[in-house]
Parts: sequence; C-alpha cells; structure tokens
Amino acid sequence: MALMDRLPKHLFTTRGWGLMAAGAISLGSAYVMGRRDLLSLAVLLLLLPLVALAGVRVLKPKFQVYREFNPSTVETSSTTTVRLAVARTSYSTGHVIMEEQLPPRFGEPPAFRFPARSASGGTSRYEYHLRSGKRGQFRIGPVTAEFSDPFGLSLRRHSIDDGDLLTVTPAAVELPVTGLAGARGNDGVTATRIRANPSDDDIMTREYRHGDPMRRVHWAATARHGQLMVRQEESVTTPEATLILDQRFSAFATGTGSVFGGHDEDSDLVTSPHFEWMVTAAMSVAAHLSERNYSLRILDAFGGPAFLRSRSAPDPDAEEFTGAGGLQAIAEGLAAIELSGPRHSRQEHHRSESPVSGRTRPEGPSSQHPGSQHPSSQHPGTEHPGPREVRPGQGPADVADSVFDDRLMDKLAAHRLRGPLLALLGALTPAEARALAPAAAYGANAFALVISDTSRSSEDALEIMRRAGWRVAAVTTKTQLASAWSAFDEGGIVAAAGAAMDVRRGAAVPR
Repeated sequence: MALMDRLPKHLFTTRGWGLMAAGAISLGSAYVMGRRDLLSLAVLLLLLPLVALAGVRVLKPKFQVYREFNPSTVETSSTTTVRLAVARTSYSTGHVIMEEQLPPRFGEPPAFRFPARSASGGTSRYEYHLRSGKRGQFRIGPVTAEFSDPFGLSLRRHSIDDGDLLTVTPAAVELPVTGLAGARGNDGVTATRIRANPSDDDIMTREYRHGDPMRRVHWAATARHGQLMVRQEESVTTPEATLILDQRFSAFATGTGSVFGGHDEDSDLVTSPHFEWMVTAAMSVAAHLSERNYSLRILDAFGGPAFLRSRSAPDPDAEEFTGAGGLQAIAEGLAAIELSGPRHSRQEHHRSESPVSGRTRPEGPSSQHPGSQHPSSQHPGTEHPGPREVRPGQGPADVADSVFDDRLMDKLAAHRLRGPLLALLGALTPAEARALAPAAAYGANAFALVISDTSRSSEDALEIMRRAGWRVAAVTTKTQLASAWSAFDEGGIVAAAGAAMDVRRGAAVPR
C-alpha cells in the first residue's frame, strides 16, 4: 500500500496501476516462458490503461458553471450563501468528482459528485456557506473536475471555470446618537423641517404656467380660484458631511509587524491594525450619518477621491455618496482599500499662496521635493495607478501633491460650512497638523480621530489641531469606537464650534 500511495494519482486510478503492473508481470513471464498467449495478454493489459489515459485527455467532457453569492457582497463575520449550478455541455458517461477551490481562510474546499442525485434537466445544483473575519476581495473557485474513463482506469483533473470574486466589506459598528448626528440642516447644525412628501397644509400653489406637468395640478385650489393652479413644492434639504480618510503608509505602518500584506496567504492588502481600525471607523461613521439622511463626501489626505486606489470600488473617481446606494458604494470601496506609499514629506516650508484661490496658508508641506513619491507609488505586492497626467502648460510643480495641501483645501472650500467635517487620521507630525489645522474653518464643526502612536510625540500635533478649532480624539487599536465617538459630545461640539468661529474671525493659527 505504501508503494501505491507513492504513485502519481493524476494519471491512473488504483485499478489502472494494477492493470499496468499485471501487464508488466505478464510481459516478463512471456519472455521467460516463451508463451505467445501471455505476450498477447500483456499487450492488452498495458494498452487498456494507456488508451483510457489518451481518451480522458482528448475526449474530456465540457461543463458550464454558474456561481451566485447571496448576498453578493458580505460584511465581515457574516455568512454568504454560494449557489453553484453545473451543466454538462458535451456527451460523456460516468460520474465526476468536483471540488470548489477556496482561499485557505475559508477552510476545506467543498467536494461533490456530478451529476447530483437531485439533478434536473442536465443541471446539478449545489449550495454551501462562506464567512470571512477580514475584509477584502477573494477569488472563489475555480471548480476543478476529476473524471475518469468508463472503466475507471485513468484520471484527469482540470478547472472548468475561472472563479468569481467575493467582496467582503467591513462591518459597521453601531454608534451612539450625539450632537453631531443631530446637525442636520443647511449648515449642518440646524435640524431640517422640510418634508419630502408634504401634506396639503404644507403645499403652496401658484398659477399654471406653460410647460408645468399636469400631475402637479392642485384641483382643490383650481376649484377655489377658477383657474388652473399647480403645486409649488419646496425642495428637500439634504445635510452634508465631509470625511477625510488618511491612507498614507507612513502614518499607519508604525511598530514592528504592523503590516500584514505578506503574512496572509490569501490576502495581498497593504494594511496595518491601526488602518483596519480606521477603516471600521469610516464604515461606521458613514452608516451612522447615512441613516440620518446625510450626503457624504469622502476624500483622501491629498484632496483626491478616497477610493481612487481601491480595487473593489465600483466608481473609484466618485467623491459624493447619497442614500442607500451611496452607502453600499462606500462599503464596497472600503473592502479593498489599502495604504498608499511610501509617500510622505516631513519638511516644513515657508508660507505659500494657493494659485487657485489666493488663500494664504501657514507653513507646511506644499510641494514635492526630491526623494518624495506620488501617493499612488507602488508598494511591493500592490498595484496602484500611475501619477496624474500632466496637462499642456503644466509643469511638474503643478501636478505634485503634498499631504493636506491646497488641493484638499480647495475641495473643502467648495463646500464651506455646509456641514460637519470629520477626519480619520494616522499618526501626525506637528508640520502635518499645521497643514491641516486651517481646514477647521471650512466645516460647520470639525472632528478628528487621530492614531496615538506611542513611538512618536503626538501631543504637540493634537494641541495644534485643538487650538485651530478641531475636536480631537486620540485613539489606538484598543479604543472602543463607540467611546471615541461619544467623546465628541462631552462639551466638544460647543467648544470646537467656538474655536472655529475664532479662527474664522481672524484668530492666528498656531505654528
């Protein structure tokens, strides 16, 4: 039996190897004994497995595989149901052993026989369940088929489809209701009272004008006035919130063994425990605000779309998200988002003026220097888009990006005071804090969750943010997200709003 276990299983079955052994013995006996009948038997025993082997290689059956995930995207630690439908597209006989190939994190791959006992119409249907404790995109499949000839002498295993990607999104943590969530008006502070479906008492009417749709005719008012009157409905006010999601490799890859892209056999995301905490925070904040009818804008630390480098984002260039569809797009974008870099500049520069808006900003990183890289520069094992295209008339300085620079400030200024500003940041240096500090003036309120790195002195950076009008909560991987969110309500909203008003009135930003 030990000898049989050493024989290659992808050529012959145990029966096939037995016939080959019997053929070899018969051939040797025919040579020793000089018996022609033993020679004929030996040729037959040797040819049968070889013919079977050639048959399964040339006349291999063909299949079609249909794979469906329910739900199509699944949250971490939740279960998705995988439904397989396998149909044979070529004529063959016998049973086939099939196996669904899975990443190691999902455990043993499921195996099944084709056709199934409950097969109908030539299609066999199978079902199994998957669950992942980590976010990402995972290749489910392909299905490999192991089939043999009608006599069971030879085996052949090959893939019968290409597999499909399963997207695992981060699960949102339920956040407590705070004063921030109650800021739901035009300026992000006053609660809106305008209704999406006004009653008759809320409807204003006016005279019919050419081009007004007939569905807006208010018949009761028409009867009272003796002429056609139409509804003049006020539009619904949608509160806005802006999120800045820091994705810099240098801000999150702190300490030893913090990056686990190469340690996961089936995940190639460049990330760290600190960044995973922030991704969960981003998903939770987005879900919390979306439930309260906020429209969301999500940017990275360079003022670009936050999901520009996410392989799972349905629309990588999107910055604004609204409603349930927008929340789903955010979840999918966060599924495979990863750290970009290495790209950071820790040098302080002189006061500069934005060529776009003419604003004067405090000293901070504002241009690219030798040795610095674009935020989309590649890290080993990742794929990122290349640098932005240089347009005619632009020099290198026009397309270089720096962290928290004028490009980000211009994006924030375009939606000035329309709602709260929330920043989810990695470890900051004082120079980076000075660069981001003026952004507090562009939000009705400004809040920041900042990684507190014990290996760096971060208190100076946090103090700079607070004095500029930011309400800052320092967090670690052990911090409860609900507790950090509640910290914004401990007198923080009033204090942050007051400090922000001081900044808008011309108070100097600390340097």
